[in-house]
Amino acid sequence: MAFQRTSLYVMDDAIHRSLGLTDSEYEDIRTILSRDPNHLELAMFAVMWSEHCSYKSSRVHLKRLPTEAPWVLVGPGENAGVVDVGDGIAAAIRIESHNHPSAIEPYQGAATGVGGILRDIFTMGARPIALMDPLRFGPLDDPRSRWIAEGVISGVSGYGNSVGVPTIGGETVFDPTYMGNPLVNVLCLGVLPTERLVLGQATGVGNLAVLLGSSTGRDGIGGVSVLASAGFSDEETDAEKRPSVQVGDPYEEKRLIEACLELLDAGLVVGIQDLGGAGLACATSETASRGGMGMDVDVNAIPRREAGMEPFEVMTSESQERMLAIVEPADLDQVLAICARWEVRSSVIGIVTDGPATGHPEGGRLRIRDGFDGEILCDIPAASLHEDAPLYNRPIAAPAIFDAATRTMGTEPAPTSVDTAAELLELLADARWVFSQYDHQLFLNTVEGPGGDAAVLRLKHPTTGVDTGRGIALTTDGNHRWCAVDPRQGTALTVAESLLNLACVGARPLAVVNCLNFGNPEHPEVMWQLSEAIDGMSEACLAFDTPVIGGNVSLYNESQGTDIDPTPVVGMLGVIDSLDRRPPGVGLVAQGRLMVIGVTQPEVSGSRWARARGHNGGTLPALDAALHLKVAEVVRKLVAGDVLAGIHDVSGGGLGVALAEMAAKSGIGVSVARVADAAELFSEGPSRVVVCVEPESMGVVENICEQAGVPVARIGVAGGDRFSVKGLVDLPLSDVVDAWTNHIPSALGAGTAQD
Repeated sequence: MAFQRTSLYVMDDAIHRSLGLTDSEYEDIRTILSRDPNHLELAMFAVMWSEHCSYKSSRVHLKRLPTEAPWVLVGPGENAGVVDVGDGIAAAIRIESHNHPSAIEPYQGAATGVGGILRDIFTMGARPIALMDPLRFGPLDDPRSRWIAEGVISGVSGYGNSVGVPTIGGETVFDPTYMGNPLVNVLCLGVLPTERLVLGQATGVGNLAVLLGSSTGRDGIGGVSVLASAGFSDEETDAEKRPSVQVGDPYEEKRLIEACLELLDAGLVVGIQDLGGAGLACATSETASRGGMGMDVDVNAIPRREAGMEPFEVMTSESQERMLAIVEPADLDQVLAICARWEVRSSVIGIVTDGPATGHPEGGRLRIRDGFDGEILCDIPAASLHEDAPLYNRPIAAPAIFDAATRTMGTEPAPTSVDTAAELLELLADARWVFSQYDHQLFLNTVEGPGGDAAVLRLKHPTTGVDTGRGIALTTDGNHRWCAVDPRQGTALTVAESLLNLACVGARPLAVVNCLNFGNPEHPEVMWQLSEAIDGMSEACLAFDTPVIGGNVSLYNESQGTDIDPTPVVGMLGVIDSLDRRPPGVGLVAQGRLMVIGVTQPEVSGSRWARARGHNGGTLPALDAALHLKVAEVVRKLVAGDVLAGIHDVSGGGLGVALAEMAAKSGIGVSVARVADAAELFSEGPSRVVVCVEPESMGVVENICEQAGVPVARIGVAGGDRFSVKGLVDLPLSDVVDAWTNHIPSALGAGTAQD
């Protein structure tokens, strides 16, 4: 049927700007179509070419990341990355952001972030088994930041607990840089038998596109694809933006998970795609273009829960708990029957048509129709929405105060300590109140839950449930302070921290996913930060042989014209080859001997302690990748050999916070003699762990370190009721425990949060 010109063409010349498209992008669309777009087409281009969906400012840089390894089954570009973990099992992993929606409506913003990341995982054929939530908010003394934090934490727990997937770890950071623009990143891990892996592609002319799950509403129109492409300003209120925030239903999602996995087990699905950012505009165009096909969609066949919805609203809505499955016509009745048994709505909304993959180079069209044989409302190349989005190489400029030769930010001198004991107490904050809101023991797979260096799960076969005797470990890490000083070195140090966190539970690394949270890409300094961070991640991942198999870029994280500090968050997946006991964990035993493995660099730039003293520049500690790998290997050997009574990596807050956390968690004091000054106590230099061992095991540790060429030092003893670092700190243990335990819960949940 020929394309019909309709009244949809009548629109204001500047409407594309109101949809977030530039004049140049509008002209590109006219070139692609060889005509003016109508309102429906323009709306679909607007959401698909948004920063969130197209990565138009970051794709040119992301290409520099290493993405391949023999164990990588699926890398970037699909809904989730997938690696082979042995025993016929694959692991699917993905991390995403829901920053802007969570700033507007914290509960639903976070809840739907969880729902979306779950769908990214089971659309690959994997059963979601774990969530992690790296969260960042404004300071605890700001009422609005507390309101956002409480809403976000409630949203994560409300959705994750209800859908039945444990939240096993994450981070909770409070800092002024996130005032008005929180970061809500969510990671999900799933497992699948390798033969069940399925991709988000539409293949087979005449195959059917079946929409599964919830009906489509006006909630979430534009959603993250619009909200994530602009910062926050005085002109727009939360109330004005709230209609763009999706509303989640975890019980619908649970039914959808089970229905989809049964469909995949039965071999009834050719391809499958979740409906996240850009809704049906994304799901239909991406599945078609990935498969080299076209698709005809009947907009009237799409179930909706609101009357009078226009076609552009239906196609761009980001209503939650929806999936698009490609099925063969002969299998349709079985598909509908399985969905009915799980009480999941299912409707045929489209038909796969010819495209380049079938020898029709002029095919590959996405047509939206008013009835399958009715008027064509939209006729565009499917790939133009997905593959032909703009690619910008935006201007890059380092800050004037950054010395590239020495990698030094500014010239301000490092601070000095005035009251080291009080300064240590200021740095202590336990996130147990946050984790107490989450159920981390669902499935009864969790061996090491929140609060340790990394989370650990038993690796069970996803079909039989048989325990393999091995484990999976996960960690998420980010450090905006490091990256504000030097984004390249800071990101490399973050990757290094993740690797060492895995080593502390006995795991070797397999792969990385990332969530790159940055400010306005139209600011050259922000693009410099992003480019440098990607180079730092690339260098570290190459050195550590940890491919980047997926991720997310979140830009325009700014409030009132101020960009957040660069915050790349790293999620790292590892495996434990023999999980015959729990890892030693963060703790002490009475009369245990304290030792530091690795070398301390007395450099405080980028540290929590220095930042709290107003020191925002300097030069970050150096990373020796070869030494770091040696330290990690030694740590894995010690953990596997059951030599250690306790272990903790030295990172945020330095050696002082690492020791204090071990003391507070175990209720056992420490007496440390070998720390020279505050710089050594608070430095966050890499490649160091604190271990607690029985006296008779000190020689074993020293021999293993010596054989590996790794420095080790005896620094003190655990025991008593005081926290003492000779010449620097002498506190009752109760003061340390109180500061560590009560800092966050005394502010959150105390009725002081305000909208």
